[in-house]
Amino acid sequence: MTTHSEPTHAEPLRDVLTMLRRDLRHSLRNPMMTLSGIGTPVIMMLIFVGMFGHIMSPQLGGVAGSYVAYLTPGVILMGLGAGVATTAINLNVDKSEGVITRFRTMAISRTSVLTGPAIGSVIRSLASVTVVLLVATALGFRGTTNPLRWLAAYGLIALVAVAFTWLGTAFGLLASSPATANSMALIPQFLPLLSSGFVPPDQMPAGMRWFGAHQPFTPLIETLRDIVTGRPLDSAWLYAVGWCLVIWAGGFLWARRIYNREQGAPAAPSVGQLMSH
Repeated sequence: MTTHSEPTHAEPLRDVLTMLRRDLRHSLRNPMMTLSGIGTPVIMMLIFVGMFGHIMSPQLGGVAGSYVAYLTPGVILMGLGAGVATTAINLNVDKSEGVITRFRTMAISRTSVLTGPAIGSVIRSLASVTVVLLVATALGFRGTTNPLRWLAAYGLIALVAVAFTWLGTAFGLLASSPATANSMALIPQFLPLLSSGFVPPDQMPAGMRWFGAHQPFTPLIETLRDIVTGRPLDSAWLYAVGWCLVIWAGGFLWARRIYNREQGAPAAPSVGQLMSH
């Protein structure tokens, strides 16, 4: 009787890359979901700039002189939140169709089943951010010209993307259906609307003012805004990084706990069979 042990040395990396290729192929086969994740923040930017730009810009002259400059960081975070839905739905479909159960029976690294799609989600999120920045530039956004600040901005964006990806992974594993997974993902997607992303908290109604100033998205957006507009950083960046680490750790541990509830017995199928799904 032949038994299979956990892959060693380079095999876990190979399995992660296999899962990543599978995830990217699925994105190419189902481009509408990917385009939806990119299109949502772009549409929100066009709507808010068109409706409120002429009202807000004179009040925000100290932030690169326009509402577009104020708005862009919030839209970027909304785009990253939209990526949570794609991650959650894709993973839930695999779970509902029994694909994840089959993966558990294969002689592959268990962590690769979640890590590969997570990396694919981060790649899509960074691509979405680039599109949002191009649209913002077309609308008049002029950020800092300091390359180090842009590197720092993308570093923060990547950290947020990783944190949100693992949260979406947990949602996808927990939800009973793709529709439920999508509903759960609405929370990080639209929570930026109640932050400093679109309107300064001090201009919100009294009942929302405290929440808008203290919820997790506000320090993330304020830090990103300071970086891309060339303003000095304040203590908000500590809260921003702290929230990212908390969400990342919480999502990862939550997803791993759900995934490990059912222990699968390894079997003979090869990892190459994954590419056929």
